[in-house]
Amino acid sequence: MTHALIVIPARYGSTRLPAKPLLADTGKPLIQHTVEAASAVKGAEVVVATDDQRIVDAVTAFGARAVMTDPNHPSGTDRVAEAARDSKADIVVNVQGDEPEIEPENIAALIEAHARTQQTDRPAFASTLVCPFPDHANPDDPNTVKAVLSQPDPAGVRSALYFSRSRVPFPRSGDGAPFLHLGIYAFTPEGLQSFPSLNRTPLENTESLEQLRILEHGHRIAVAIVPRAAPGIDTRADYDAFVARYRSRN
Repeated sequence: MTHALIVIPARYGSTRLPAKPLLADTGKPLIQHTVEAASAVKGAEVVVATDDQRIVDAVTAFGARAVMTDPNHPSGTDRVAEAARDSKADIVVNVQGDEPEIEPENIAALIEAHARTQQTDRPAFASTLVCPFPDHANPDDPNTVKAVLSQPDPAGVRSALYFSRSRVPFPRSGDGAPFLHLGIYAFTPEGLQSFPSLNRTPLENTESLEQLRILEHGHRIAVAIVPRAAPGIDTRADYDAFVARYRSRN
């Protein structure tokens, strides 16, 4: 069985929603919901990587594991790499802390796809998820990241050709329905540790999408397609909507 480490980066100082991981209108801090979802993945170990002792204390209080990381990391991936530095896992997964409704089966699908590519003649540097665009989402919104995919390889796994904040592919003819990129990644430990040493690239800077750094350096990003995206929490309105959904379910 593949041994996976799921690392959940969680910053206290969110610009749009300060102290977001610790909001607890459901009776649990937001970060706990994400940890519980990740912990439902069979064979996975879960750790929260944070820059704030208050988050460490909250995570410890509900019985999970948290580690302090450098507060000056430029990206969540760098924070995950630090947290996983001494891990013996086969695969390390980066799950954002503001994804309380992420489906464990989607995380498992990502792990399985990444593990499958490691047995091919073109192993993936990283793997990620996409889904069909939801009816309520606008493909022309630059805050929604679109992915263009290759055809499946002999192992049945597709690869990312490009990610963009623009609508791609442009539907000049045919359907051209875009895929919505979900911000979750799987790496081998070696790939993850090498990511911070990759120089930033022009397309990464232009689109402000760090995954383009991987593609511009000539590496493969494998992609699994899942049915839907879980709503992330970026604003107070997002959080209030999550609380309402949680209460209706419980």
